[in-house]
Amino acid sequence: MSSTRQNKISRLVQKELSDIFQKNTTSLFQGKMITVTAVNVSPDLSVAKVYLSLFPVKEKEDFIKYVNTVESQVRFELGKRVRHQLRKIPELAFFVDDSLDYIENIDNLLNRP
Repeated sequence: MSSTRQNKISRLVQKELSDIFQKNTTSLFQGKMITVTAVNVSPDLSVAKVYLSLFPVKEKEDFIKYVNTVESQVRFELGKRVRHQLRKIPELAFFVDDSLDYIENIDNLLNRP
């Protein structure tokens, strides 16, 4: 059960990370389109699980490993943006959001002759 504070911080982190990914796409993320679909913050507000939807990436797991290696740079940029709203910047853990792949698979199964 998420508290109101957790929900507010989740929305703030999601909004700022979306902007970070959009502005640093060419330099840091090799021109890939990354969408932040959801952010879940732990009850003690120290860890944020970030779910990413990736487009034109074949090896999504490899790309998530790469994003996890540049996590410190992303967290630093996030800290610069939210330093007046948050006392402690949460640790970031990135995961693949494969809901679009799941929807596409269901659609393909329903449209088969």
